[in-house]
Amino acid sequence: MKFTKTVQLAFGSILSNKLRSLLTMLGIIIGVGAVIILVSIMDGITGQVTDAFESFGMNNITVSMVSRGSTRYIEPDDMYEIIDKNPDLFTYCTPNVSLRATVKAKNSSDSENASVTGTNEAYDKINQLTTEQGRFLQFIDVEKQLKVCVIGTYYEQEFFGKGKALGNTVKINGVPFTVIGVLEEKADSSENSSDQCIYIPYTVASKLSNNRFISSYTVTLTDANKLEKAKAALEKNLTKILGSSDFYSIIATQEILEELNKIMGTMKAALVCIAGISLLVGGIGIMNIMLVTVTERTKEIGIRKSLGAKKKHILSQFVVEAATISGVGGILGILFGAIVSFVAGKLMNVTILPSLFAIVLAFSVSVAIGIMFGFLPAKNAANLNPIDALRFE
Repeated sequence: MKFTKTVQLAFGSILSNKLRSLLTMLGIIIGVGAVIILVSIMDGITGQVTDAFESFGMNNITVSMVSRGSTRYIEPDDMYEIIDKNPDLFTYCTPNVSLRATVKAKNSSDSENASVTGTNEAYDKINQLTTEQGRFLQFIDVEKQLKVCVIGTYYEQEFFGKGKALGNTVKINGVPFTVIGVLEEKADSSENSSDQCIYIPYTVASKLSNNRFISSYTVTLTDANKLEKAKAALEKNLTKILGSSDFYSIIATQEILEELNKIMGTMKAALVCIAGISLLVGGIGIMNIMLVTVTERTKEIGIRKSLGAKKKHILSQFVVEAATISGVGGILGILFGAIVSFVAGKLMNVTILPSLFAIVLAFSVSVAIGIMFGFLPAKNAANLNPIDALRFE
């Protein structure tokens, strides 16, 4: 029997029992859909995390210090000297001083607890920030310890209104700072977003925090491929000053992202395995229904065998029928998974696109499961004795 004729018979059998066929496919539909949904959501979240890291700068290295409680510690000038001595490895460097502070507009009684970052004139270049109004911090601001600040659009709208922040005063822990710049909006100026930020000179932030010791620096590489050389240069110079590598740590953004991608990959694999259980259940459902189908069509099989049909013809008919059921279920599962993935992306505010890898994998597995679980009933049908089959009631 030709393959096309076998497929036609398979579709005819499916259409003659629509409800039973749909219920048989249900496990495959859910399994395929679950694989596509979970993989697509994980890909969307991974992409969002990657974008966030890239916005911080993939060429960045964070150097964290541990205070030794003595006079041996890293000064900003020490870090600047290391950067200047290795122009082939490094481009920018900035100290980072973080403090929690009470922030409010000069003539307002409303205040907020805010995270304020002390930094230098290179911070905007290191972190790819764009100043929409005014300017960012400059060397003179840091050197002269001027009371100036650059704010995000959240504080601009919260304290002053759109376009009215420049030249006005913000009080940070009661100390007045003049707004010299407003950053470009990145996250709809919403609370707890990247637009809720305040930057001041690190020299001023260090005084406000009553801590002369600066424990964090960010350094930018000239080339991401020079990461190992850059880390070696930093380790050599820092160990020379501090006397031991126990008093600092060096973490590269790209290394964090690589580790994160490994974790996300492991989670994705685990979720696919969990979703794959539905495919397995669907395969068992196909096998059960095909066994019932063989029993119902025993007389038909006997007639076909008596007319000259061989074992391979009967075997292929039922295997193709099982594969067709799982294949159609796979297609419906793809549609189901794509629709749910799109809706989930909208609800989570994440760009989620159906994963081509997940679609190909889930559909291929669904068809393979149909063939595998359909083989036993097909074999039973092929092995029927034509005389016994004709006498079956």
